Order: sequence, then structure tokens, then C-alpha cells
Amino acid sequence: MKKILLYIRNFLSQTFNLDEDKADEQLIIESIRKEVHFRGTNLWTLIFAIFIASIGLNVNSTAVIIGAMLISPLMGPIMGVGLGIGINDFDLVKKGIKNLFIAALFSVATSSLYFAITPLHDASSELLARTNPSIWDVFIAFFGGLAGIVASTRKQKSNVIPGVAIATALMPPLCTAGFGLATGRWFYLFGAIYLFFINGLFICLATFLIVKKLRFHKVEFSSPEREKRVSRSIFILVVLTVLPSIYLAYRIVQRSIFENNAQKFVQNEFHFPRTQVVTHQFIFDGKQPMIELLLVGVPLSETMIDSMKDRMSAYDLGKTKLIVHQGLDAKQKIDLSEIKASVMEEIFATEHRDDTLQQSREVKDRSDTGIRAELKALFPQIKQYSVATAKIIRLDTTGNDTATYFIGTTAKPMTKQDKLKLGSWLKLRLGVDTVRIMMQ
Repeated sequence: MKKILLYIRNFLSQTFNLDEDKADEQLIIESIRKEVHFRGTNLWTLIFAIFIASIGLNVNSTAVIIGAMLISPLMGPIMGVGLGIGINDFDLVKKGIKNLFIAALFSVATSSLYFAITPLHDASSELLARTNPSIWDVFIAFFGGLAGIVASTRKQKSNVIPGVAIATALMPPLCTAGFGLATGRWFYLFGAIYLFFINGLFICLATFLIVKKLRFHKVEFSSPEREKRVSRSIFILVVLTVLPSIYLAYRIVQRSIFENNAQKFVQNEFHFPRTQVVTHQFIFDGKQPMIELLLVGVPLSETMIDSMKDRMSAYDLGKTKLIVHQGLDAKQKIDLSEIKASVMEEIFATEHRDDTLQQSREVKDRSDTGIRAELKALFPQIKQYSVATAKIIRLDTTGNDTATYFIGTTAKPMTKQDKLKLGSWLKLRLGVDTVRIMMQ
């Protein structure tokens, strides 16, 4: 048994050995040091890359954004900070932080200048994706940082570094922050800065861990007392940096778990033949989470709603407050929701329901083949939708009209330009003359 365990230990040690292809330590350190400074070529390259990334975000082009991330030299100072902490080089840490601040400042200023003069001020899906970080961004930054520093310490360089630059996406958040600053949308500004902080922090942490793993030689000091002071300062800096990230990561995890549980609760429990959830909002503010729903159709009784509340504990939502707005009595909702509610109630209550459903099936037959995939690709901000053809009964005449309704829910409000594009595409795709669009 001991021989087997020894064999497994040796096998794993040899297989995951990081010292085998390790480059000379001094060459690694000098290489990272050169990338820390932002002046001359590095600074101009950063500015050009920021303009490219801003244009890509502005026109919602993923390919352009990826190209800008390949050009960006932002990884240098972040890895320099991690290396400096790992080898007790406090001067390198200070230089890394200073140059990272300079790079971030120039990036936000450059992107703000672009977004201040561009005629396109609508928030694209690529911009919106950088305003709401999740736990997955933490994992991507950390594992991307591990891959980046491991690749930087090898004799033979590979395409890992460009891949890390794309995966960790340091530049788009700074461009998004510039967009928020230029347009006065502070939620975008702070959300993007928060994402950049997460990426930078965990890349730095990954660099520090690999440097410690590879046992780089530490900087020697003129006296033991100075070494202790510097070591203590570095330790305090690490703790002050890591502690907030742990709290932020914990909050991200809690919010993600809450939203997933809330989504399952709504999907599994609110299924009724003549009542439908039109909109839902999951609020996680740390005090008391809330689920707010707007229902249309036959109102649910208080007994039924109380029964729903009792079942929330099965979804780990025992402390969550459930708020249900039913029909047109939802005074806290905007007019658009009331319009959607009235349309849905008319569809449910009309005496010609069978004809209406048949016409809806005809629209579905014409549109189901490919419309879902096409809609997701063209308008990624739409999360769910419904297409129905309703018979409009006029009271002033004996004739009736037919209208096609597209009712959708989006993660962020759609712009007027996007709604016009959606209407034109739906008319062409469904083969109808008129489409009435109602979005939430």
C-alpha cells in the first residue's frame, strides 16, 4: 500500500511540476518589470487600444472588442504588483500600483472623450454585460491570472497570454466606465469599475500564489528591522486588498444563489391555467430580499398567495418577501405594464378565445422555426417573449380587426432605435403588416 501511495505521489509530482520548463528567474523578473511602466510605446498602445475597444462597445462588435483586448498592455502592472508582493520588492509593488492607476486614468479619460463626441449614445449589450459582475467573473480572473503567470515563467512562450487578455477582459470595463462618465450613467460607471477591480485583484492574487509556489528569491534588505517593516507593510496591503474581495465575492455568490432560487420558485410554482406572470423583479439588497411579481388573468386568492409564501422555504427563500401585483390594481407599476395587463386579460377573457388561439398557433407555426435562435442572436437583451394574434373588437362598428402582439421582457430597457429594428424584423419574419411591441 505504501508503494502504491508513493508511486501516485511521484506521478502527480512529476506530472504537475512547474519547475521543468521554468525560465531563468532573473529573466522572468526583468520581463515583468519592463511591462510595468506606462510611458512612450506602452501608453500610446493603450490609448489606441482604448479607442478601438470603445468603438467596438459602441457598435456592439465582439470581434473589434477582442482585437482591442489583444493589443492592450494592461496585464503588465497587475502582474508586477503580484510579483513584487511575492518577492518582497516593495518598490515594484509601488511602481505597479502607480502605473496601474495611470493606465486606468488614461483609459477612462480616453473612452470618456470618445463617448462624449460619438453620435451613438445607446447602451449596447456589450456595454451592459460589463456593468453587473457575477461570481463567474471572479473565477475567470483568478484562473486566467494563474494561466498568465505560469505562461510568463516558461522558456518557450505560447499563445496563452493573448488568451488570458481576452478571457479576463481588463479593458472593456474601463471603456464602459468612460461611457458612464460621459453620459452621466453612474450605475454603469461604478459597475464597470467594480468589474475592473475584481479582474485586477484576482490576477494579482494568482500571480502572487504562483511566485510563492515557484520559490522565487526574495529581495534582501540592509537590516532585519527594515525587512520586517516591509514584510509587515506587504502583509497589511495584501490583507486590506483581499478582505474586501472576499466580502464582495461572498455578496456576489449570495445574490447569484438568491436569483437562481427565485427564478426556480417563480417557474415551478406560478403555473395556472388562467393566470400568468407578466413581469418579475428579484431584489437583493442585503436587508430583506424581495420577489415582486405582476400577474394578469384571474386574480389569485389571499389563501393561494399565503400558500405560495409557505412554499418559499423549500427554495431557501424563507426570509424573502413576496409582493404580488394583480391586474390593473398594480398602481406601483408603470403604464406599460398596465397596457400589457389589459391586452393579456382581453385575450384570456374574450368570447372568441378559440379563434384567437388558432390564429396564434398559425403565427407560431410560421415563426417557431428559427425565430427563437435568430431573436437571441439579434437582440440578446430580450430574456423572454410571447407572440400572439388577437382579435380587436370595435364597439363603434360591426367590423373586427386583427393585430399581432409581441410581448417581451428585457434585462435592460431597449432603446427606441432597437425597438424600430425589432418591429421591422418581426414584420418581415412573421409575414404580417403590423406588429405591436410591448417591452418591460
